[in-house]
Amino acid sequence: MIEDFIGQQRAFLLQANARINIAEGAVRSGKTIASLVRWLGFLAERERGADLMMIGKTNDTLKRNVLVPLFDLVGTDAEYNPGKRELHLYGHTIHLVGANDERAEQKIRGETVAGAYGDEITIWPESFFTMLLSRMSPTGAKFFGTTNPDNPRHWLKRKYLDRRNELDLKTWHFTLADNPSLDPTYVENLKREYTGLWYKRYILGRWVVAEGAVYEFFDEAIHTIPKPPGPARHYIVGIDYGTINPTYFGLFGVNPDLRPRVWLEREYYYDSSESGKQKTDEEYTNDLRSFLGGIRPRRIYVDPSAASFKLQLKRARFPGVTDADNSVLDGIRTVARMLKNGEYAICRNCEQTIADYSAYVWDEKHAERTGEDRPIKQNDHSKDGERYALQTEFGKRTYDIGRLGR
Repeated sequence: MIEDFIGQQRAFLLQANARINIAEGAVRSGKTIASLVRWLGFLAERERGADLMMIGKTNDTLKRNVLVPLFDLVGTDAEYNPGKRELHLYGHTIHLVGANDERAEQKIRGETVAGAYGDEITIWPESFFTMLLSRMSPTGAKFFGTTNPDNPRHWLKRKYLDRRNELDLKTWHFTLADNPSLDPTYVENLKREYTGLWYKRYILGRWVVAEGAVYEFFDEAIHTIPKPPGPARHYIVGIDYGTINPTYFGLFGVNPDLRPRVWLEREYYYDSSESGKQKTDEEYTNDLRSFLGGIRPRRIYVDPSAASFKLQLKRARFPGVTDADNSVLDGIRTVARMLKNGEYAICRNCEQTIADYSAYVWDEKHAERTGEDRPIKQNDHSKDGERYALQTEFGKRTYDIGRLGR
């Protein structure tokens, strides 16, 4: 099988023998398949019964990103137990763990780990990674992991990758050229879908700082339309709710047969600080009814923290009231991708949404201080409402997870 790999994939398979082995670089560059094949070799080498782990940001992302391709490699040799969050393979019980927040490290306290595989390490809490390494005490214990680049001040880069000469750690930098199986047309489309920060990180594989406008590529002449491209098959709504802060509603039309297939048809924006009058949940509910004008949306995605407003909407019998996915960076990537590839556009009557694109900027001081990317919390209400709708409805790819139960 090794003969089928080239470049960094082959190098990882042959040379990943350190205590910590990390494949980092561009998306779709072959990091996952190379690291999984090496992980399978490690499993075959270990004495049966060793305690092992596979880790993702959540168990769902671990299934989508890692277990699906793993089953393509091993087929029925593996048995997956979703209830116990275990995978049985080559005589081993592999514990499946989600590292989604600072409390995650409590899940592995007291464990003894003979080996671990990790997906997207940069989105784990540092405390989890530190705890994991402390539990890898058996002789020959190894970690194999993958990640895309992030902020150059990120803890993984500063405390580990940049210190690889001091630690028992090896890294491999992957580019799109390291995955020869990719269709050239797909590669060109992928390059066009990313821009700015995301292009530098996910296509070029660079560790760069987020700076300037979040959507620096936005161009009114390209990304806005005078009117909807045609009738919508259905509508969704994104709501960023505020009492002292502004409240925003966005009505998004969806029709896969049109181009763009998603468009922002109209917006509502109320700033109580400008008007001098705060509105109640009931008043906002009435405003939403007027705003919809008889349209019955399939889903209404609401700021997850707006508990009282969601309750009021449900009492008023609004359909499909749903907590929005508030993954900020994932949401920004989804909006950027959909704008860049022509899937999404904004009708020109949505003036607040359009104006906020130029004012929505990265918090460079926070990034320098913490190594974490985030936008400044200003001029963000339309951006949040837009992100809630698009990320929750379109941000996650669909995988056939059912077969993992076999």
